[in-house]
Amino acid sequence: MSQNESPVMQQIVYLNGEYLPMAESKISTQDRGFLFGDGVYEVIPVYHKKLFAWESHLQRLKNSLQAIGIANPLTDEEWFALLTGLVEKHPWDDQFIYLQVTRGIQMKRDHMPEECITPTVYAYTNPLKPLDAKIVENGIKAITLDDIRWLRCDIKALTLLPNVMMKLAAKQQGADDAILISRDGTISEGTASNVFIVKDGNLITPPNGNKLLPGVTRTVIEKVAKGHHIPFIEKELTLTDLQEADEIWLTSSTKEAVPVTQLDGKPVGDGKPGAMWRHLRQHYQTYKAEFIAESA
Repeated sequence: MSQNESPVMQQIVYLNGEYLPMAESKISTQDRGFLFGDGVYEVIPVYHKKLFAWESHLQRLKNSLQAIGIANPLTDEEWFALLTGLVEKHPWDDQFIYLQVTRGIQMKRDHMPEECITPTVYAYTNPLKPLDAKIVENGIKAITLDDIRWLRCDIKALTLLPNVMMKLAAKQQGADDAILISRDGTISEGTASNVFIVKDGNLITPPNGNKLLPGVTRTVIEKVAKGHHIPFIEKELTLTDLQEADEIWLTSSTKEAVPVTQLDGKPVGDGKPGAMWRHLRQHYQTYKAEFIAESA
């Protein structure tokens, strides 16, 4: 190795009580997460090495575990120590954590879980990069698709095959993502995001329920919007609402709010990221900066 070269950083993961190099982490082929997708996950943004909206992410994790009948394997303090320890083992100021809990290992493959299985806890972290400048300038393209997922989308479950299929379908049609239409004709969410529209100065999003994940970023946006006197409305949306919207956004923990500027091949509004999106994006960045300052 020359003097100008530096060693490649060894990425560390957490697995069942240990921090170890990612290349050395091993999970049993009999883990129910592998065989059945029997587990849940969380994605948590980290700014300036501080867990963002941690209490909300932790509560959603506990809600998901309870919904599928997995006993929470750690206390709140243990979860926090586990994840902050993982963050500190990496050099990036801004990161995103992927955290997964499965029901655990069961040697006999059976739909019925055995009692007293020990959950498998796995987590890793990657650098969190800001929204691409091209997206800030031009937004993204989306299509609408029928929502083919199950009826408990409020659980952040591992079983994401339908989401993958719909994301692939969007790509095959020249789009970046898809907005999903439920069986009852209402809008649920994106393939990995909540949906907002702007209409006549109002910020509107579907209400929480079993058709969509209760997004943490969605909650932060609600708080920021109300703090700056932006009308925030929860109500069912339809395809017509999307087609007549002044703006459409997709929100998630790693991308915050992304403007959709083309829907099903037609421009949204004037075909550019909207004024409300730019306005709220600035307030969101201020909210993050205040969080970082308070956490220092």
